Parts: sequence; structure tokens; C-alpha cells
Amino acid sequence: MNSSARQRRLTAATLTALAMTVTATACSSGSGGSDTKGAGGGTYTVWDPYPQFDKTSAWAKLLDQCGTKAGVKVRRTAFDTSDLGNKTLLAAQQGNSPDVLVVDNPVVSTLAEAGVLTSTDDNKLDTSKVDPNLLAAGQSGGKTYGTPIGANTLALYYNKKVLKQAGIDIASVKDWKSLTAALRKAKKAGKKGITFSAIGTEEGSFQFLPWFWGAGAELTELDSGQAVSALSLWKDWLKNGYAPDSVLNNTQTTSWQEFASGTYAFAENGTWQLANAAKAGFDYGVLPIPGTDGGSAAAPTGGEFVTVPVQKETARYTTSRKLTTCLTSTANLYDTDTTLSYVAPTGEVQDKQVAAKPELKPWVAAVKAAKGRTSDDLGTKYPKISEQLWKAVQSALSGAKSPKDALTSAQAAAE
Repeated sequence: MNSSARQRRLTAATLTALAMTVTATACSSGSGGSDTKGAGGGTYTVWDPYPQFDKTSAWAKLLDQCGTKAGVKVRRTAFDTSDLGNKTLLAAQQGNSPDVLVVDNPVVSTLAEAGVLTSTDDNKLDTSKVDPNLLAAGQSGGKTYGTPIGANTLALYYNKKVLKQAGIDIASVKDWKSLTAALRKAKKAGKKGITFSAIGTEEGSFQFLPWFWGAGAELTELDSGQAVSALSLWKDWLKNGYAPDSVLNNTQTTSWQEFASGTYAFAENGTWQLANAAKAGFDYGVLPIPGTDGGSAAAPTGGEFVTVPVQKETARYTTSRKLTTCLTSTANLYDTDTTLSYVAPTGEVQDKQVAAKPELKPWVAAVKAAKGRTSDDLGTKYPKISEQLWKAVQSALSGAKSPKDALTSAQAAAE
């Protein structure tokens, strides 16, 4: 790509980034800093979305160790996740991109299409061990841009005490029909059914997608019969009192707080709640979200990709590849993903995680069935589609429109 064409793409991407960049749904946040790229050839800059980890953290120490192994000094800057994409676009315009960028996976396609990132064809990064469904979140136009450092996703937490009191056998919950029957039993026993987040933001789309995909629907056809069946499922749960009206305003955090009260049978939430689950004060289990006719539904993947931005000095890619390979190596992924509460992106490390913590087994199953939000080569089309999807969910659950009419309007607006 010639420099003038790349500059035009960067300018266009920067102007629309605030509207298009997908805010992290499943990642930590905090206040970020700023830094400029070291001028010396022995200094390599790394930007990441982990401001919660200071220079004494295991993550920061790993970066230093990888730098030492590559024979360079690493200068790290941490930004809030919601700021990182925009700051990266601006840095690229100024010719000041970091050497290594750790970024939320839905943002990868935005940066790739703007010409900010090198592909694995350019940087020679080996991604052969990564699960294909996770790698797909960083693919655009037939090329791969970086490698996942880990993944999180959604599943169903359940309260064992509530299920026992309601006479629900968790082994019977295998599809939508049996799950709805379990919710009916919970209500009949005087308990609450299920809580989730249907808020009018990306979080709402993120939580609806397992049901949308679990019905066999595709994001390119929001008004399909399968999509209508998924939204009708949620609508019927609210109408029958199996889910509370509060889901319309619930974030994933407030939804979790409802479940943590100990009165709900089920809650849809993610791996990032595992630490809170351990503190909940009651026995819980985890079940992959079922598809309409059984099996595990594809849930959206959260988590970051380690990428190598475009540099004028292409000779830097060799060392950037060494740093990226070190950060995502089998030897380091276990500790890193444990720290981040992520499931590893490779089968080898996943097996190690389950051996150490058997309770991670359903999460590994959920991640293996998961799907990137920008997969299917949707790329930068996803944010617009997602916005119309969460608006449709809000419209249907509030009673403003039927599920069919809400999704018909959504498809028309997305086109």
C-alpha cells in the first residue's frame, strides 16, 4: 500500500473511530497513561489495555523478561480499553505507533482496515497452535492480524441450592425447551428464574448473541426466522416472569449482583465473574449456553490480540515478533491467562488449566464453541449491526414492538 493511500485510510478511520470502535465488553478498565516511542534501536514500545497492572505486577515483569530475552528494553504504556483504539489510530497518523499492541479483539479489524497493523504474512508470526475459532476474531480480508493472548466468553451460572429447592436436575437442561421448563419450576417454587443484561449498549448485544447464534441466525440477516425465535425466547421469559424487567437496564455487573443475592436459579455472565462467584457464599455450577435444539451455542469471545503495528523501519518486525511470541508462548500463557481470568487460546494450555482447576472445564467448552463478533469477515460492519441489534432487543423487551417488527426495523437500518 502506498503511503498516501494509507494516510487517507488512517484519516477516515480516525474520524469515525469514536462511533465505530467497539468498547470492551468483557475486560477490565482503568486510567491510562501516555508515552512516546523510544528513539533508540534498543527500546521497543508496548501498549496494552491493562492499567490495573502496575510495574510490580506479574504482567509487567513478563514484558521485561521478554524484552531481556529479545535483547531489548521494553517501554510499556497502559491505556483504558475504550481509549486504546483511538490513541493507536492517532499514533499511526503521526508515525509513532508502538512496536507491539495488545488490543481488544473487535478492534483488530478496524485497525487492520485502516492499515495500522501488519499481517502475519508480513511479520511472520506463527499462529498454528491457536484454536481457529479464536483466531478468526483477528482475521480480515483473508489475512490474520496478530494472535490472541486469551479469551473469555459467556455461560450460565446456576445456584445449586435454588435448583435443589425447585426440584431441577441440571443434567436435564440441554436445550431451550428444557431450560425454559427449569425456569418455570423455579418460579413455581417461589424462586427467581434467570437474570442477564439486555441494556441498550454493546453489552446487550454481547449477551444476546449466544441465543441469536444458538438459534442458527446470522448477523447479516437480523430479521431471519431464527433471529425472531431467539428474541421471542427472551420476550417470553419476561412475559412469564422467568426473567426480571430489570434486564432492560442491567449491565453485566448489575446482573451479576442480582444473581449474587442468592435468589436466582440462573445467570448469564462471563469468566470474569469467577472471583466473585467464589465469594458469593453459595455453591454454584457453570453450564455452556445451550443451542435451541441442544449442544453448546456459540457465545461471543472477549479478550485481546497481541498485534504488530506498521513501522517505517520494517527491520523492527523481527524483534517485535520475538516479543509477541514470548508473550503468547506456551510457557507464559498459563500464568498470564490465570492472572487475566482468561481461557488460553491453545489446546495445550487449556488442558493445563483444566488439570489445575477442573471447574474451568465448562468454560473451556464454551470458549471452544465461541465465535468472534467480527468473524465471517464482518470487520468494521459489526458495530453498526450490533447497535441495531441491541435497539431491537430493547424495543421488543419493552413492548414497543413485536420481536419480528423490531428485527425487521433493525435489518433495514443496518443495511
